Amino acid sequence: MSARKPYKTDLSDGRWAPIEQVIAAWKAAHPSASGNQGCYEIRENGNALLYQGRTGCRWDLLPHDPPPRESAFASRAWSRL
Repeated sequence: MSARKPYKTDLSDGRWAPIEQVIAAWKAAHPSASGNQGCYEIRENGNALLYQGRTGCRWDLLPHDPPPRESAFASRAWSRL
């Protein structure tokens, strides 16, 4: 995890562990056609999703330290896993 100060909505290590396994298995079964593995930590995208969901802020009003809103917004597909 990055060296930023955590938000109250961030995933704890205990909550992240089972999610990481599911996402890693899904990514292994669905490799990117372009070979792009992403520039941001998967956990940080999850933290951004949780922050937006809890606060209800607009996507363009996410704080500056999570990944860009485009990256977090694209990660909404996780809810369909």
